[in-house]
Amino acid sequence: MPLGAGQPALRARGRTDMSTEQPPNPGRANRAPSLCTARVLALDSAPDIIRELQRMGASSALEPAARTRLVKLDAVSASTAQALSRQMAQCGGEAAISQRAAPDAKHTTDCLLIGSTASYRRLLERLRDDQGGLRQAVDEIARALNAFEVPLGGELRCGARTLRLGARTLVMGVVNATPDSFSGDGLAGDVGAMVALGEEMTAQGADVIDVGGESTRPGSHAVDAQEEIARVVPVVAQLSKRINIPISIDTYKTDVARAALDAGAAMINDISALRADAGMAALAACACVPVIVMHMQGAPKTMQQAPHYHDLMGEIAAHLRESVDLAARAGVARDQVVIDPGFGFGKTVNHNLEIVRRLRELKSLGQPVLLGPSRKSTIGRVLDLPAQERLEGTLSVLALAVANGADMVRVHDVAAAVRAARMAEAVVRGWPGD
Repeated sequence: MPLGAGQPALRARGRTDMSTEQPPNPGRANRAPSLCTARVLALDSAPDIIRELQRMGASSALEPAARTRLVKLDAVSASTAQALSRQMAQCGGEAAISQRAAPDAKHTTDCLLIGSTASYRRLLERLRDDQGGLRQAVDEIARALNAFEVPLGGELRCGARTLRLGARTLVMGVVNATPDSFSGDGLAGDVGAMVALGEEMTAQGADVIDVGGESTRPGSHAVDAQEEIARVVPVVAQLSKRINIPISIDTYKTDVARAALDAGAAMINDISALRADAGMAALAACACVPVIVMHMQGAPKTMQQAPHYHDLMGEIAAHLRESVDLAARAGVARDQVVIDPGFGFGKTVNHNLEIVRRLRELKSLGQPVLLGPSRKSTIGRVLDLPAQERLEGTLSVLALAVANGADMVRVHDVAAAVRAARMAEAVVRGWPGD
């Protein structure tokens, strides 16, 4: 039953017979008390909660306890999960443990902790000196909460240029040097048109231009490295001399990435998350360029053949975490790895929509987050529109992505995307103009 259902309706207070009514007495003592009213406040961030407390003239000591967080531990030992459950209860929180594992240290399980930020603070204080099996779990809880709560800063170092993180959502413009782009904007063979498009996007406010020479639409076929190099290198070489923002190379082939970097690119966007070519991570490390790693289930040719997940966000997060570790082992600085959940790559429509709703969860990994929804088939399915008519749908998803913590968005329509991102940021973060 909904909260409050079954309660008697309150009668409206009003005058029923004006001729017998006495003039109102302005004295406060004779006034009927006004009804108490309640609101649920849509405040989640610490600054918003503190401002509300300040408006009330109340103590800001309430702030640490005012936000509830759900922290999920994947593959924790069953005995550790049981111990955490007991400790969390003593700190004012709760825990839910999967029933699929035996209650001993030899088995792993999933554990969901539920509590206020104050509850977690008490838990971490209580267990900070633990030298037993809880130490790793406690450290991981602290790391995840800190990454989720603290706004991302720093910068992506793209050769002589840098991209500042955290100040606003960065916009990546797409230049397709392909004949078969799903969105119908492939310009393979027309270098002048591609360079002009990159220049136009730069003028419209793009922060980085992403050049790709192989279509990765569902059902697409791979092209060999030499063909891909022939498509992208002339574009990168000319663009690098004519624009003042970084150029990214969209490829999963080391040879293509190396040729593009030699021609002036300063970022690698790898849809295989460094898995397709063993040399890609080492190349990124040697060149000292940022790398974008994307989640994909399967390969472009087969990825949309009945994609299935047991735990969508958990599997995406685990895949991306492994790729960040892979890059780090090769020598890439962790703060130079951008993660992309792969909107449209091995996902159903509802998978993609869930990614957008829950995008902020990926902030717990501590990496910059990119989303690429532009003109994707999910938007076409929901709105029943062809690729060239999906602008409004793209901008709707983009605005929600900004609200949910995206650090970068990859788009075809740069001018509209920049405006939508700036407007969404003004709503979420406030506008500095006042």
